[in-house]
Amino acid sequence: MNPSPAARPGPSRSAGTPWRAGRLLAGPARRPRVLFGRMYEDPAVELSLFPPPGARVLCIASAGDTAAALAAAGYEVTALDLNPVQLAYARARLEDGAPALTGTAERLTGLGRATAAALLPAWRTAAVTGFLHLDDPAEQRRRWAAEFDGPGLRLLAAGALRPAGALAAALRPGFRCALPRGFDRVLLRRIARTVARHPNAANDWAWRLLLGRERPGATDLTAGGAQVRLLLGEVVEHLERSAAGSYDAVTLSNVVDGPGPEFARRLRAAVEHAVRPGGVAVVRSLREPGPAGPGLAAADRSAIWGVVRAVRTGTDGADAR
Repeated sequence: MNPSPAARPGPSRSAGTPWRAGRLLAGPARRPRVLFGRMYEDPAVELSLFPPPGARVLCIASAGDTAAALAAAGYEVTALDLNPVQLAYARARLEDGAPALTGTAERLTGLGRATAAALLPAWRTAAVTGFLHLDDPAEQRRRWAAEFDGPGLRLLAAGALRPAGALAAALRPGFRCALPRGFDRVLLRRIARTVARHPNAANDWAWRLLLGRERPGATDLTAGGAQVRLLLGEVVEHLERSAAGSYDAVTLSNVVDGPGPEFARRLRAAVEHAVRPGGVAVVRSLREPGPAGPGLAAADRSAIWGVVRAVRTGTDGADAR
């Protein structure tokens, strides 16, 4: 059985996370929105590290893609989200097969793609589509450097992604600190790393990021019927209130992007409590790696992450692989 969020009394204090507002963009207070119409994390990372199917796992609900992939692989999945609108959207996709929507993240990336296509011939739809049909990483690396990652793209990226750029100005203050210094250069390096390692033609996330479309022939695992337990709540509070060892593995993306150090300390302690000793915790962050290194960031085909750490609980943070 999945753990009950009320199985263990825990603190009621706020976790201090900007995700609680349910909005990415600054401006007057509004109702929560769908922030992510699709997910930008590669569940192949989890599938290579998690215990055998049948294990009890926790993930962030978001758009439902990761929960669907884990459920399809045979895991007993609990998906949690702090944003009630995002959770309702994930439920509609997972239980009713509702189509993907355009979330705030997709609107922002779409604006960037449209600007690039309008100003740079290499970024017009036909050229990007041809690039995405390639299946040879060596050729992809050459083409990316020769045709796409030029002075024009770097100038546009600098105007959009640097600390004084358009993206930082648009984001709520709590999220601005999550962007690495020089995010324009950082993101282009991450994309270059990905296309040099993973065939574009089979990379769903490259199609979403660079073209804003689904890869031809891609399978949508959220097309209704996924057996996922969906809960509204904040991940640290849920883990603190869960019974010890309730989960065999957890995967948490973006949750440390925005909150401060106290949140990170609480999260680590909560994971150690709620995941059985020897279980696996995967954490993704947009930030640049610290002394522990990037972990599995290069293995994640979505291209955006600076850090993908996989650790075993009860082992003082030892890498899971």
